Amino acid sequence: MFENRAEARIDLSRLTENIELLKNKCNTKLLAVVKADAYGHGLVEVAKAAESAGADWLGVALLEEAITLRKNGLKSPILAWLVPPGSDFQSAVDLDIDVAIADIKAFNEVSQLTVKPRIHIEVDTGMSRGGFLDEWNEFLTSDFSRVTIVGVFSHFARADEPQEKQNIQQLNQFKKMVSQLEAVGVHPQFKHLSNSAATFMNPDATFDFVRAGIAMYGLSPDVKSLGDSNKLSLKPVMQVRAKLHLVKSVPAGSAVGYGASHVTKHATKLGVIAMGYADGIPRIALNAGVFVNGGKAPIIGRVSMDQFVVDLGPNSLAKSGDWVIIFGDGSRGEYTADDWGDASSSINYEIVTRIGPRVPRIYAPHVY
Repeated sequence: MFENRAEARIDLSRLTENIELLKNKCNTKLLAVVKADAYGHGLVEVAKAAESAGADWLGVALLEEAITLRKNGLKSPILAWLVPPGSDFQSAVDLDIDVAIADIKAFNEVSQLTVKPRIHIEVDTGMSRGGFLDEWNEFLTSDFSRVTIVGVFSHFARADEPQEKQNIQQLNQFKKMVSQLEAVGVHPQFKHLSNSAATFMNPDATFDFVRAGIAMYGLSPDVKSLGDSNKLSLKPVMQVRAKLHLVKSVPAGSAVGYGASHVTKHATKLGVIAMGYADGIPRIALNAGVFVNGGKAPIIGRVSMDQFVVDLGPNSLAKSGDWVIIFGDGSRGEYTADDWGDASSSINYEIVTRIGPRVPRIYAPHVY
């Protein structure tokens, strides 16, 4: 039996609290977004917890993610929204999985199935990413008799910037395209547009359900414009911790890591953490580090594939084998996923999602 060198500790009771908060906030149905291994938190475990917490739908990007959920006993309605032409649409029908359709080629394929597929029409309202745009007028002349159109949806580009006019423009364009669908006799049961940011900031976009992603995991959609988790009353679900692989004293003038990008200015103690960019630690991270013995120890030198180095300070009492916190909810003064995102010119979404499969997920209550 061996102990883990690192762990991503997941508190599913916090996930439940966040879902309850979001449902109370939007006062409608909620789709729990569990794509990308549930933002790194664990696809099946999080989906089961979300279902138990009252999520009305589950949402994934890929059809294979949806199939995995069905094969693991998830019963809630599931929507997969990145399902291109050539996908296994028959399995979607067989497993009662809703799929998003964003172009005529995919629509023609699903229309050929012997059993009517359940589809959601994705429309492009201004993000210029997914959804019908140039083919829209042609699509409106289609034969819809061989499909069940369950929903119609789009996606905000700047919901985390609530003052931006594009949000109003997209909302109006969505309403217009829904009206055009209805004018040709298509009346989807569900209209959905809101992501996490819009759930907090744009009640006019609520419609029939909201799609809660990052907020469900207790993180802010945008710290600068909306405030952090505390301001939004969210509770971060993941804490990442690791053991100090090695503690060593070095003299002033010691070069640290590849390229000698850091040279110690004074004698100090270094801590080596057995995590690196293969585990999801951003190689470019600066001004982040670990929390140990009640204080922060910053990264020095470059992050390597399997390890990085922190400056513990000359008087540190840390020892090899001690646990340190890579990021948590910040309540004890530790770095947060927000801090790591900022330190690597990225966002908290990327920090939690990129934690690699070599880091086991540990599901435990009261992680914090």
